[in-house]
Amino acid sequence: MPSDPPTLYPYFGYRDAAAAIEWLEAALGFARLAVHAGDDGVVVHGEMRLGNGVIMLGTTPERLPGHGRGDHGVYLLVDDVDAHFARAAAAGADVVFPPEDTAWGTRRYRVRDPEGYKWSVGGYQPGAGG
Repeated sequence: MPSDPPTLYPYFGYRDAAAAIEWLEAALGFARLAVHAGDDGVVVHGEMRLGNGVIMLGTTPERLPGHGRGDHGVYLLVDDVDAHFARAAAAGADVVFPPEDTAWGTRRYRVRDPEGYKWSVGGYQPGAGG
């Protein structure tokens, strides 16, 4: 297995992320790395590993921009979020949300490619301690 961390992480939005976590464990053999729930008990962020792969998931809040039922995409781990965003914007990326600081101390942004696929980009490394 390579010593460098992955730089691509699929993410999935579920109507019921807690149920999805249970299913992914039972049916596909994923292991929980981190599960964070809000005050209401709803899973807002989870990380699961299968082999050397890590996915992220959560309960999708349909009311937020760029989110919808069945929301999914790819997360890219980068060193410099702002420089990466400048490159994407200069290339004409459709900005879902510009660089922002997160509650967990990193930066991120999200764009859509010309076919409408969502790409989230940030400095947080999933699977590195949840």
